[in-house]
Amino acid sequence: MKQQLSIVKIGGNVIENQVELEQFLLNFSKLKGLKILVHGGGKLATKLAAQLGIESQMSNGRRITDAKSLEVITMVYGGLTNKNIVSKLQALGTNALGLSGADGNSIQAHKRPVKEIDFGFVGDIDGINADFLNSVLSTGITPVFCAISHDGKGQLLNTNADTIASEIAIGMSPIFDTTLYYCFEKKGVLKDVEDENSVIQQINTETYSDLLQQKVIADGMLPKMENCFHALNNHVRKVCIGDISMLQPNTKLFTTITL
Repeated sequence: MKQQLSIVKIGGNVIENQVELEQFLLNFSKLKGLKILVHGGGKLATKLAAQLGIESQMSNGRRITDAKSLEVITMVYGGLTNKNIVSKLQALGTNALGLSGADGNSIQAHKRPVKEIDFGFVGDIDGINADFLNSVLSTGITPVFCAISHDGKGQLLNTNADTIASEIAIGMSPIFDTTLYYCFEKKGVLKDVEDENSVIQQINTETYSDLLQQKVIADGMLPKMENCFHALNNHVRKVCIGDISMLQPNTKLFTTITL
């Protein structure tokens, strides 16, 4: 029987809120068994870039990453945000190791090909170094990944954190029984965006199709759900979406997605 592994992705809005971040990290540190944390940090990168006189460009909610933006992203994601999270986890008794995709050749990617839009130094993932991650986990260390991959030729690449989390879950699924958690500011996938408590607690392939037709799932939730089903179709056992309380043992109000 495979050992359980939890992969948890934390959203930028939680990182920005110190009180929520502290509570999330406390919940994460109490999570039983082996675990990996993945974080973004887009808002802070945008803020610092503005202070440095670098304009942040977006297309359909996705960041266009030129060379200057990549420098800021590397500093913020791989430096400030990552090390803050790691130090707070150490204070909570979780021995964490901050990583980018370049460290241990953990996440290999290629620069996204130019189609209608040139996203610049944005990476699409080719593979995960599961052996390396397994060796880190086996020593009792919790990897903490920022949203940066590399191309194996010396180039760092800005990569969507949701995608990194799902690809790590997929890459580790031959070794572990993997569950993927997307932790953000909402309690889950909502029936009504105006009602915070209208959480759809169970979604499967059939109900997902219905929700798409009814346009209940739309806009920013679409790419997240695509990542969820991509993971499930590649042997991840289940995916959960919710706020920071989701990791607490008695919480029932979050969304569980299965095939």
